[in-house]
Amino acid sequence: MDRERALAVVRKQLTEQRYEHTVRVTDTAVALAVKYGVNREKAELAGIFHDYAKNRPLHEMNQIITEEDIPSDLANYPQQLWHAHVGAFLVQREAGISDEDVLAAIAYHTTGRAGMSSLEKVVFLADYIEPGRNFPGVEHVRHLAESELNTAVVQALANTISFLLKAKVKIHPDTLAAYNDLL
Repeated sequence: MDRERALAVVRKQLTEQRYEHTVRVTDTAVALAVKYGVNREKAELAGIFHDYAKNRPLHEMNQIITEEDIPSDLANYPQQLWHAHVGAFLVQREAGISDEDVLAAIAYHTTGRAGMSSLEKVVFLADYIEPGRNFPGVEHVRHLAESELNTAVVQALANTISFLLKAKVKIHPDTLAAYNDLL
């Protein structure tokens, strides 16, 4: 699927603000893929579809988590995480994307996981540092991303874990596993 067609498919699923974020994540993912020798086309496709389910109703996402082959414990963690795995499921069904690397990059772009592929790291990091993001620590991670992919991902994970600890929000085990795996 070419970029314009994929963006047209995604645009129908997202608010204008979320669509603009998606374009920035895609462009950032492509730049990181080129820098780190990751498949550019897969990074672009995963970037375009990473938030495919973001604007779906929570009850629909919960139903998909319950009924489909998605880790059922996902429903026990913050709802902001659900769209990643649900999105990977829906892009298979609705957009016909079957590339397992792309689907994994979509599924783990919010949590990370142990043993992340370079493509997964690129999409995870692109979502964290895209130019529209503005929160404490993001500039440092952007700087790290210029020279060391793993170091940048570890810092993004550390920042996320620290934020969630301060907010007293459950931390998904995949996030902790990703952090521990990359140290």
